[in-house]
Order: sequence, then structure tokens, then C-alpha cells
Amino acid sequence: MKNTAFQLHAQLSGDCTVLGYFPLCMVLLMNDANYPWFILVPQCQDMREIHELSDADQLQLLHESVLFSRVLEQTFHPDKLNIAALGNVVPQLHIHHIVRYQDDAAWPNPVWGIVPALAYEQQEREALIGRLLAQMPESFVPSAKLTV
Repeated sequence: MKNTAFQLHAQLSGDCTVLGYFPLCMVLLMNDANYPWFILVPQCQDMREIHELSDADQLQLLHESVLFSRVLEQTFHPDKLNIAALGNVVPQLHIHHIVRYQDDAAWPNPVWGIVPALAYEQQEREALIGRLLAQMPESFVPSAKLTV
């Protein structure tokens, strides 16, 4: 874990499950079964933009995002990965990694506001997390709170 003083924004905490940690980023699963939707959150307090990170943390963020993107491609075989740092609603720096398929509910549009979020059924959520964790590299530390 990067920063013990780090606090996850309440909106992200309420909408997501913490899956674990890369050296810099916390990895979250958005509770929306319409899409496999994950969020990387650099554990740096009071950061809003990527350019505010130190040079070393910028490189680490890019490294972790690319590494995680490869895991997502190996695990889910998407038609496209949408990767974005918006922050219009949640100001805390976070990077969405959304697995997209041509037959998903929003294709080809962005996922925001197209269909209401659909909460995962417990069994579906556990299966998705299990598939993902099986592909994660050694640099990833699963959350102690996960019950899969």
C-alpha cells in the first residue's frame, strides 16, 4: 500500500468493491454488472489530475494501467477497452478501465447515463473476481476483505 493516510472518496467507496493493491494504485470493481468496470486509484492524497503526480508516480501509474489492461484483455477478451480519467463527479484522481463489447448495453457510446447500473448477483460477482485474480501479476496484493 502506497500511503497509509490515503482516504478513498466516499462515492467510490459506496459504488465499488476494493479488489486489492498495486504498489501505487488501489484496484476497485464498480458494482455495475452491465460491464466489467474497474477503477485504478493512485493512493496519493489530494490528487485530482495525473500531471499533479510526481514523475515517478506518473510512470508507475502508466505501468500499472498497462499491466492491468493486459490482464483485462487476457481475462475478458473485449472488443475494446475504454480507459479514462474524468473526475467530473468524483474529484479524486481515478482511472476507469471498462471492458466493452459490441453487444453491451451502451455500445458504441460511453457507458455513463445510457442504462441504470445493475448490481451484481453475489455468485456472478465472485466468479468475475475469481477470474480476474487468477490472472493478476505478483505485484498485485488482493484485499484482505475479499470473500471469494
